[in-house]
Amino acid sequence: MVNSKDFRIGIIGLGYVGLPLARLFATQYSVTGFDINQKRVDQLNAGDDVTLEVEEDLLNAVLKTDNNADSGLFCSTDLKDLKACNFYIITVPTPVDKNHRPDLTPLFKASETVGKVLDKGDIIIYESTVYPGATEEDCIPIVEKISGLKFNEDFYAGYSPERINPGDKEHTVEKILKVTSGSTPEVAKKIDGVYASVITAGTHLAPSIKVAEAAKVIENSQRDINIAFVNELAKIFNLLNIDTHDVLEAAGTKWNFLPFKPGLVGGHCIGVDPYYLAQKAQESGYHPEIILAGRRINDSMGQYVAGEMIKLLIQNDIKVKNSKILVLGITFKENCPDVRNTRVVDVVEELQGFSAGVTIVDPWVKPEEVKAEYGLDVLNEIPDEQYDGILLAVAHEQFKNINLEPLLKPSGIIYDVKKTLKNYNKRL
Repeated sequence: MVNSKDFRIGIIGLGYVGLPLARLFATQYSVTGFDINQKRVDQLNAGDDVTLEVEEDLLNAVLKTDNNADSGLFCSTDLKDLKACNFYIITVPTPVDKNHRPDLTPLFKASETVGKVLDKGDIIIYESTVYPGATEEDCIPIVEKISGLKFNEDFYAGYSPERINPGDKEHTVEKILKVTSGSTPEVAKKIDGVYASVITAGTHLAPSIKVAEAAKVIENSQRDINIAFVNELAKIFNLLNIDTHDVLEAAGTKWNFLPFKPGLVGGHCIGVDPYYLAQKAQESGYHPEIILAGRRINDSMGQYVAGEMIKLLIQNDIKVKNSKILVLGITFKENCPDVRNTRVVDVVEELQGFSAGVTIVDPWVKPEEVKAEYGLDVLNEIPDEQYDGILLAVAHEQFKNINLEPLLKPSGIIYDVKKTLKNYNKRL
């Protein structure tokens, strides 16, 4: 049984992963949440989570102004506030660069941060998605260098992959079984005990850090490959004039058929993680054909959707140049404000490349964030205008029962990417 007073937890990174975890631990432990974004920290201390992952009442219930309290969450950008912690959890993003190569810069910076405050006996847990070996081979040497302490003698480490599903209010962090691991058998049990004290779904103690890292990276790689398969099916069935969703519905009557659907694959997990595994495989002398083939198919779907939209316009004798297109949704998935690695951008850029006039509407996003990230203008409400074409890209609740007919010109077309609308000219 873990004694919560034995551990003071420091969470480095208060985004989609870090904040829900910090809030959960703060119900039993003294937690210091650290982030380099002062605006983010100020918002959290005011009880406002702009990611919408933690409800206001739950956040306010654990916030504290005294960092020395026995439980609760204290958010800060000041490194000295982490000094009292002895159980550090790193939850920073692990993106890829423009060439799809893993970018571990945030993880390395976070390792330096912890190294500056680390004391003997402390434990560091990494939750960020990485390739197998990254924790012990790439991150720990940085901690050793900065702290002057020796790994597995003066301090210890673990890896417990995040399983946050942005926008999902049913499968919250405490309801998702947690994989844990540690750098020694004794530390592994200790880490597992700390997580088990708050994760009601239970934990699975992996035999090593590398096993836990590998388990995480293949979770999303598997989904990516399965979605790529149905995306390829969608292209084939389109040529055969068969409705893909009708085919999947019929095939789904078999008990062991996997219920994947075609679509745009973005976000900070499925669209990124396979590149981490592929990079490590290539460094080890193996070229991962299926993983990279799946990525190529899924990365091409934005251009494919735009191309199909253009075909529909031409078939209806609508001039593509200067046509008015309404795109509904810009986030990477429905009912959340997360626009990281959204592939709707590919559709928009392709349409704009044909000189179509594109209006993007998404009620979930902050327009200034989309503008800063992608240089695109977004509205939160649909203008009272008529369009040559409407493309539903994200199945937000606000779009499901919307009447699009008044927004369409007489010969206008509707392309439903997500099989959400009752009336459509075409769907993916």
